[in-house]
Amino acid sequence: MTTRSNGEHHHGPPSYQQRRPHYGGGYGGGSASFRGCCCCIFLLLTFLALLALAVALVVVLVVKPRKPQFDLNQVSVQYLLVTPPSSAASAVGGTVAAAVPAAAYLSLNITLLFTAVNPNKVGIRYGATAFDVMYHGVPLGVAAVPWFEQPAHSTRLLQTRVIVDRFNVLQADAQDLVRDAAISDRVDLRITGDVGAKILVLGFSSPKVQVSVDCAIAISPRRQSLTYKQCGVDGLSV
Repeated sequence: MTTRSNGEHHHGPPSYQQRRPHYGGGYGGGSASFRGCCCCIFLLLTFLALLALAVALVVVLVVKPRKPQFDLNQVSVQYLLVTPPSSAASAVGGTVAAAVPAAAYLSLNITLLFTAVNPNKVGIRYGATAFDVMYHGVPLGVAAVPWFEQPAHSTRLLQTRVIVDRFNVLQADAQDLVRDAAISDRVDLRITGDVGAKILVLGFSSPKVQVSVDCAIAISPRRQSLTYKQCGVDGLSV
């Protein structure tokens, strides 16, 4: 240690701690600011989620949404023809050939009239739907219904047509088809499909609600008319 004449004391060169720049304060402030920003975003998202939940609960309590009704109301038969490979037999006014057919051809033209009922206080949007027309589980054709919107407390009729041109029904199903048409004068068909619907509230749509349609119909080839229809919606007969 040296002593100067003016009384100041010099303790040698400054230590490492004294010379080192202090950067920690600036970095710590930026980290705290980042954490605060993330916290604000999290709180905002939480608030928005709770607000959306509250709005949904209010809508459910006020609107009290009910499941729409979708049913097959009417079936009009333009024609149904069943023809074995041999031209000697016909299902309409003809006789069945003695030999057991290995195949049969089904031609079909029917018009389906569906009824959509909206019992809710708000509108409903239906998605496009395709109904399968089947014989013994074999798809014959598709009845297409486009998407549409339906106002509150209303009933709407939707018409679609199924056209099948000489569908080849093979083996055991062909035997049943020829026998049903020529002897029993009854061809049983099944129409199935799922209808998706969303409830519309203030421009927003709810999660999709699905209504399943399952109908059994019977057609007389001789009279070219519907003789039986029974529909079940979600397993319930209507």
